[in-house]
Amino acid sequence: MSGQLPEGARVGVVGGPAAVVDAVVAAGGDPTVGDAAAVVDATPDAVVAVGEPALVDLAAVGVEVPVLPVSGPAAVRSVSEPAVEPAVASVLAGRYETVRYPLLGTDGPAADRPRALFDLTLVTDEPARISEYTVRCGGARVSTFRADGVVVATPVGSSGYARAAGGAVAAPATGVVTVVPIAPFATDTDHWALPEDDVGLVVERDETPVHLLVDGHDTGPVAPGRAIRVSTDGSFPVAVVEESAAFFE
Repeated sequence: MSGQLPEGARVGVVGGPAAVVDAVVAAGGDPTVGDAAAVVDATPDAVVAVGEPALVDLAAVGVEVPVLPVSGPAAVRSVSEPAVEPAVASVLAGRYETVRYPLLGTDGPAADRPRALFDLTLVTDEPARISEYTVRCGGARVSTFRADGVVVATPVGSSGYARAAGGAVAAPATGVVTVVPIAPFATDTDHWALPEDDVGLVVERDETPVHLLVDGHDTGPVAPGRAIRVSTDGSFPVAVVEESAAFFE
């Protein structure tokens, strides 16, 4: 368990309705409400993030205090909205465990090196237009294939888009990412679990422009032949309490 927060602790709320703010007050917290950047700038003692977009925004700006996910994916050990008050009370009393989930960084087209909590995706900007991609690991070629795109997912992201594309769900703390072709042209294309610290992607050719998406946000086009290195870049601290969902729920 982690240490008790100070009396009247500052609790940031990102994406939450009034009922969540009221629950924070009832639990003894002093809420600061705003977007992710404003909340982090206010130096809170903890943050309540309501919904997946709030988690994505916090991962993008960077946060070091414990984050309590509400109404988000089970993979981030989210709590339900009715359980916010007892969950926040547990955090304030120090009855929580901080679990750090890896963030993925890339040397892609964006100048600010955005980080992903869930996944990074190379995808054509027009539906059903195939391009050719190579996946590399540790400098060695894993596979080259034609597909609409390819997604690299963290364990918490492996149960989302990557799973829908046919990938496996990876357990937390396994040190792997799942790499999954999106709508591959060949029916026998594999998907892979690779070490999280050294995955490379290359757009070999493009029949239409290919863009890099970081947690669903478009960071710009990737030119053919451009090698993109994907590796862990920090972590995201989640407060796990009695009311938190199990990872595989």
